[in-house]
Amino acid sequence: MSDLVVALGLVLVIEGLMLAAIPGAVRHAAEAIGQVPDMPLRIAGIGGAILGVLIVWLIRG
Repeated sequence: MSDLVVALGLVLVIEGLMLAAIPGAVRHAAEAIGQVPDMPLRIAGIGGAILGVLIVWLIRG
């Protein structure tokens, strides 16, 4: 459980740093995502989830 909290904390750190360093690019990316159809977003989400599971599995194996 503590690993999950650490992982969520790292996500917040990365997002916070991106918003602080390049807010315009983050805003532009968020607007662009709104224009993308659902299927490519689902495929990217599934791909990211699979990649994340593989990374955790390789590291924690």
